Amino acid sequence: MTRRREIAGAVGGGLLVLACAAGLLALGPSGPAGPSRPSTLSAPPPPADRLAAARQAAGQRPTDATAWAELGIAAVDRARSTLDSGQLAEADRALARSLELRPERNYEAQVGSGQLANARHEFATAKEFGLRATTMAPDRAAGYAVLADAELQLGDLPAATAATQRLLDLAPATAAYTRASYDLETHGRTAEAVLALERALELAVTPGEQAFSAHRLGDLEWEQGRPEQAEQHYRHALAVQPDDHFAAFGLARTAAALGRTDEALGRYGELVTRVPQPQFLLEYAELQLATGHQAEAAPQLAAMAAEVRLSVGPVDLQLARYLADHGDPAEAVRLLTEEWQRRHSPLVAEELAWALHRAGRDQEALPHARFAAGAGGAGALGAYRSGVIEHALGLPGAAELLRTALRRNPYFSAPYAAHARELLGANPAG
Repeated sequence: MTRRREIAGAVGGGLLVLACAAGLLALGPSGPAGPSRPSTLSAPPPPADRLAAARQAAGQRPTDATAWAELGIAAVDRARSTLDSGQLAEADRALARSLELRPERNYEAQVGSGQLANARHEFATAKEFGLRATTMAPDRAAGYAVLADAELQLGDLPAATAATQRLLDLAPATAAYTRASYDLETHGRTAEAVLALERALELAVTPGEQAFSAHRLGDLEWEQGRPEQAEQHYRHALAVQPDDHFAAFGLARTAAALGRTDEALGRYGELVTRVPQPQFLLEYAELQLATGHQAEAAPQLAAMAAEVRLSVGPVDLQLARYLADHGDPAEAVRLLTEEWQRRHSPLVAEELAWALHRAGRDQEALPHARFAAGAGGAGALGAYRSGVIEHALGLPGAAELLRTALRRNPYFSAPYAAHARELLGANPAG
């Protein structure tokens, strides 16, 4: 399925990425300095508009394979920040031109092609490009970022950690520390994940890096049930990059959590007008439904239904969530089962478990829910879903899972949090 979603650098695992967080954050990489490590002190500042500069360079040097590869990479980066999937077509053309000009030993094009595949959620293909790049140049960092992102999404968490650690060793910069934060968060090491993101923010060079690090700090505060602190980080992100759509999404979420419902509805409405991305549409509709605005929720749900009909390719997990809760759970099960066969990611396992539950197949859902919780350090939403599934099966751990969800983040979802309290009220000791 097509997806207008930022493919943030997301990694998982559990080896030694910040195994001693304070020391590693203070000292940089765990290994000796490599010859290719860049100096952040002497590096020239990036151009204000990287994509425009790359287009100009490719136009001035039309037979330069590196210039075309850099244009492709810049276009992928722009697609990530704006959620404009149209930029991916430009990236595809530029990278194809680069490989046409230099089919062999074209490191930049291998990296760019891997980034493009990750952005399209073609993770097995991205892994292939990442492996080619890291084999071609084992002491260059960018290939390991591609590989870390792909391995996480494919569910190979140890491999993702290994790639992240190598990235930290070679280039302890923002890209490495944001991935390290995902690794730590995946394993429930939230305090260390915050330290990694704070280091990423300190090292950030571009407004995009600053905004991404800041809004990810907001996400971590949100996941811990601290909307006031999250709101501060989201405002910081928007101050440095006003078109950071995920920071705008965070402000809508935090406004709702803090009881400013009208403000939240307004923020969601403005956001989906600009960027009708599935996650934004779904949470907007669910807030409307939870606050008695059923008629107003209809356009968001209709937009999701239309996107499902038009979608091709890899499964969008947000659209699958829409199908499970507001559409056709059986179709969600079918799509997610196919996705699970492609990649054993904890994210896919959690969504498949929930779709199976919504389809009335709780016994089949249980192992997927437990896999997701065990492999990915499930947050409040995952704990809630596991609790609901175990409650449906009459298992004794259901109540504790529901309490865990509310303890981790009592604001994680307006309808689901209310449902968790309802189930606990009916069976508080179960």
